[in-house]
Amino acid sequence: MAPLFLDPGLLRHRAVLEAPTDVSDGAGGAETAWQALRALSVHVEPVSVDAQERFDRREVTITHRIICRAAPDIERGQSFRLGQRRLTIRSVHDPDETGRYLVCRCEEEA
Repeated sequence: MAPLFLDPGLLRHRAVLEAPTDVSDGAGGAETAWQALRALSVHVEPVSVDAQERFDRREVTITHRIICRAAPDIERGQSFRLGQRRLTIRSVHDPDETGRYLVCRCEEEA
């Protein structure tokens, strides 16, 4: 199988890779805070929008595909910060198994 051709010129957005950390809320519980790990160049593609009614509220889930250069520190559960937007990583895979790029399926937090 021939390697997948991905144009590095597509990686034109700057994103910050973030990892979740638990921070004490002072009442015996914890809140999730996001710690910036590093900045990287990515390609962002909107994939789908799913709207549902839940408890008399309309909830929308927006999914994206993010392509970036492969790195061992990119894992499911982390997020990409694009300005004020946070895209939580739901899955990570190497599309052609060459170790060059990663495709991350993400959900945007409202």
